[in-house]
Amino acid sequence: MKVRAAAWILFLLASAACGYHTAGHAVQLPENVKTIAVPAFVNETSNYGIEQMLTSSVVREFTTRTHYHILNNIGDDADATLRGTVISTSSTPLTYNSSTGQAVTVLVVVSMRVSLNDRHGKVLYQNPSYLFREQYEVSQDLASFFEEDSPAFRRLSQDFARTLVSNILEGF
Repeated sequence: MKVRAAAWILFLLASAACGYHTAGHAVQLPENVKTIAVPAFVNETSNYGIEQMLTSSVVREFTTRTHYHILNNIGDDADATLRGTVISTSSTPLTYNSSTGQAVTVLVVVSMRVSLNDRHGKVLYQNPSYLFREQYEVSQDLASFFEEDSPAFRRLSQDFARTLVSNILEGF
């Protein structure tokens, strides 16, 4: 009986110290960071509105996944400020219709630079070279044709936001 109790206690201790943690709970930011300013990202491309889509996706991801208070503007109230810059965007045909020569699938690529600094300017997180891709199919039916690149950019923005927030929280 004592052996069984000792084995049970040993099992409980081993499983409690397994090193796993719930996603989003291994926060690497300093404890004094409670409020994060996320001003609109800068757009250095000719792709109108991509910075707004990326900024809103990041704000939504922080709001739904974390306990931080998110501000739209930089101010004295913010403990840290997240800045992003869209460096480049491109759309490249991947496959073509062999009979018409028209593009069938297109690859959208967005390159970003991101940094999170505390109120004193200390870098808490940075990545100067985020690169995200999203593929979409081009409609071949002219009667039902609609531009698919906006939904592709939206999916890419959501993927970027999930990755960025995870990287900041996990310290990668």
